Amino acid sequence: MANSRSAKKRIRQNLTRRTANKAYRSMVRTTVKTFETLVKSADAVTAGEKFVKVQKVLDTAARKGHVHKNTVARKLSRLSKRLAAKA
Repeated sequence: MANSRSAKKRIRQNLTRRTANKAYRSMVRTTVKTFETLVKSADAVTAGEKFVKVQKVLDTAARKGHVHKNTVARKLSRLSKRLAAKA
């Protein structure tokens, strides 16, 4: 257990940041999953519109540091490949 005031504060800060990161990553996963279901349902027009939203959410997550930028690039590449294969 932490003894100093600064260590106790660091624990509080880490808890706050961890919960925010977890919530944002969860939202990203949900957005990607809904996009993937649209691609599987062969609804190319709706999936194309959703891809723009997914791209924005992923880029924002990378910019804010919730997800690593290379992870975002890899995910976007794979998702766009799936979308292009269905279209």
